[in-house]
Amino acid sequence: MIRSATKNDVPKIMENCRACANHMIANGIYQWNDEYPNATAFLNDIARGELFVLTEEDKIIGTIVVSTLMDQEYVPIKWLTPNKNNIYIHRLSVHPNYQKKGYAKKLMDFAENIAQQKNYNSVRLDTFSKNQRNQRFYEARGYQKLGDIYFPKQSNFPFYCYELVL
Repeated sequence: MIRSATKNDVPKIMENCRACANHMIANGIYQWNDEYPNATAFLNDIARGELFVLTEEDKIIGTIVVSTLMDQEYVPIKWLTPNKNNIYIHRLSVHPNYQKKGYAKKLMDFAENIAQQKNYNSVRLDTFSKNQRNQRFYEARGYQKLGDIYFPKQSNFPFYCYELVL
């Protein structure tokens, strides 16, 4: 089940994110760290009504942020659609114990359905350049890679921006 997150969910969300970060680091992917994602970001997402959790048997196993806010880092990208009617996906996660079972697909289906129902022009996101699994996942869904951005607190390597035109 996918539902809106609450403030009470944040400790469990942070546990899941730490598990995801540790799993990625163990696989040589330095995408998340102690600074990102953090509880403040999730609390801000909740305040805007943009954070959703995926649960199984009342246990939080995944997250996704579906936002209308464009980060400053995205401004230089040559997007396929104008910058006025888009949604942005952030902090997609599935606990490592539940990966490779279709849960990321469920979360992305959920976000893309919101975009279609609300008549957005596109869905935009970024993923770490060293995370080839994520790149294949988004490209298989029809997302087009458009350019690079950098988050120096996370990595010296770029993040790739993707867009799916609806």
